[in-house]
Amino acid sequence: MQKTSVLVLDCADPETLAEFYANLLGAEVRRGVDPDFVEVTGAEGIRLAARWDHGFTPPSRPRPDDSLQAHPHILVPRDGMHEAEREAVGHGARPVDTRDNGGPRDVCLYSDPAGHTFTLVAREGRTAG
Repeated sequence: MQKTSVLVLDCADPETLAEFYANLLGAEVRRGVDPDFVEVTGAEGIRLAARWDHGFTPPSRPRPDDSLQAHPHILVPRDGMHEAEREAVGHGARPVDTRDNGGPRDVCLYSDPAGHTFTLVAREGRTAG
């Protein structure tokens, strides 16, 4: 039996959130028969979805340091981090970690239009493959 994994993000507006991630990842939006569930698919195995939740409340910031949440890591080339940050903000992302440590950063924390955290991560040294 073949199985597929999809990361599903709850939100108040699945269409807008799916468009955000499709634009950011160079992927496409796929709409099915359920208007409350919109998928984003693309090259490199991208597979996530936005699902309408009538009681959705965005995650709060700051959250306690020991609170863990699932969040997408978007891997980018180390020398492309600044470009990826500009692109993310251009599509509607909001910086969460704005500390400037005086040098290049390997991980940059953002929130999407629905308030979910995602990170831009320098690819080198961060993946198994």
